[in-house]
Amino acid sequence: MKVSRRRATAAAAILTAGALALAGCAKGGGGGPAATGSGGAATPTKPLENKAVSSITVGTAADSTGPATPVEGAKPGGTVNMIDRDDFSHLDPGRVYLNYNQTASLLFTRQLTGYRKGADGIKLVGDLATDTGTTTDGGKTWTFTLKDGLKWQDGTPITSGDIKYSVERLYAPFITEGPTYLQQWLVKGDYRKAYEGPYNGKSLDAVETPDDKTVVFHLQDPHPDLNFTLAMTGYGAVPKAQDTKEKYDKKPFSSGPYQIVSHVTDKSMDLERNPHWDPKTDPIRNAYPDKWHMEFGVQSQNSTERFLADTGADKTAMTFHNAVAAERVQEVLGNAEVMKRSIQGLTPFTTFYNLNNKRLTNVKVRQAIIKAWPSKQLQLISGGEVNTGKIATTVMSPTVLGYEAFDLYGMLAKPNGDPEAAKALLKEAGQPNPTVVYAYNQTPTQEKITVAVKDALTKAGFNVVAKPLNPATFYDAIGPVDNKYDIYWGGWAADWPTGSTAIQPLFDGRLIADNASNYSHFSDPAIDAAIDAANKVTDAAEAGKAWAAIDKKIMEQAPIVPEYYQTYFGLYGSGLGGVEFDPIQGEQSPLNVYVK
Repeated sequence: MKVSRRRATAAAAILTAGALALAGCAKGGGGGPAATGSGGAATPTKPLENKAVSSITVGTAADSTGPATPVEGAKPGGTVNMIDRDDFSHLDPGRVYLNYNQTASLLFTRQLTGYRKGADGIKLVGDLATDTGTTTDGGKTWTFTLKDGLKWQDGTPITSGDIKYSVERLYAPFITEGPTYLQQWLVKGDYRKAYEGPYNGKSLDAVETPDDKTVVFHLQDPHPDLNFTLAMTGYGAVPKAQDTKEKYDKKPFSSGPYQIVSHVTDKSMDLERNPHWDPKTDPIRNAYPDKWHMEFGVQSQNSTERFLADTGADKTAMTFHNAVAAERVQEVLGNAEVMKRSIQGLTPFTTFYNLNNKRLTNVKVRQAIIKAWPSKQLQLISGGEVNTGKIATTVMSPTVLGYEAFDLYGMLAKPNGDPEAAKALLKEAGQPNPTVVYAYNQTPTQEKITVAVKDALTKAGFNVVAKPLNPATFYDAIGPVDNKYDIYWGGWAADWPTGSTAIQPLFDGRLIADNASNYSHFSDPAIDAAIDAANKVTDAAEAGKAWAAIDKKIMEQAPIVPEYYQTYFGLYGSGLGGVEFDPIQGEQSPLNVYVK
């Protein structure tokens, strides 16, 4: 699996600092999030509300018809100003993996499938397709039919040939940043060697287009959740007639409600309506504003100040990613009027501490570490719940289909740890005073966290050896299977909200390798078999139950210490309505925004 969105970086680990969260298999910087700004051990004046946990279901053909569910009181027209820290690193769909880039792409790129959000939760629906696809052989062959009335920004029809071409170009050498699932599933062996892309006139036989409306994918093996995979921007549509290869990344051709009219790198981007987008074909996007003006280079401290001042053009401003600056969180929480235009929710990211199963071979010892863990103390050191997230107790995030809440080790009942229970487990293990090597990201905050971890584990009977690591090379240090550490930080979020990408990359024993995602080096043939079985379940709800059961079986063996379900906390201007949190991407959504 390609490393991108989902292995959390140290920067991505704290969204309230305005850091860029990655999208895909997420890379981490180690040791947990580093507090920014004033840091400290701030305690929220009230608990962070959880508005992001929604049931995710697979919608019907009726759910896939447009227009999108209207927002009460919304009206068309006006310009929305979007302010954020960074320009979009990629806009070519095939090169998009960061959630920030995916959020922007919702405005001008459409896929075969996507997510429709409403009062009844989140549904996977057909976007360009009439439904979420059909399969009659367990997910090995998938058929999608395009809707009537689909057009590019120049008025030409979107056809099945465009979809086939969009997939074929993903094999081109310059497409290196996006997801690679479909590319691998369509061919045998190394997909880079199996097919070189369409630019030399060669076609990919595994994608068929029997007519202008039908696309058939022939996978090498069954993948029952391909319909979820295809909702990623990385599988968005690109027209052959407009493909400028590497240059396409700066100005993609629109299939959505807006088209890019200006893009000054690292400064601004302007969007205007695509006159050929038909809302009757789109169940996802309301597209109320006439224009979007996007401003880059605005740090979280500055955007927070601008939202608090709420003057001029900033009254009609929002941000996709910038969160409330850590040093202003308490001020915002204490201001009832400002809180009326705040956005809160759980992101798809979870963080945890890997317990190296190659070194910590006794499950009782691993369980004792979890029992002794000072979760609440570490959360306060990092700035409190708003700056970190909710204390986690599972592998899967509450944003994943099938998530079931459980707390096998009483982490919520005793959030500062239970040293006596940990001692009892060590006694059962026959190791009353084991030595463990705790590796951490060497930052001021992590130094404080290390002191707290060492103190808590020492009280339980452990002898803790702390090893500071360079943040820039953290994953190089913990990546080898034969690394010399017992406990070290990590983070993850599923590429799409099912258990297959939330669990398998981290806990499939067959995937253990140097620098691979199974950093805890956890291996259990029974879990591997359960993963294989869950991957074959075609019904999404039943698959969710299967993954939830695997989650609990994994936690019984204690390969990680769950840390946080990461949260987002942001603001927007008083002149906007319909600003919502997107739990799929973990930031503010542009889909229902309108100017009051």
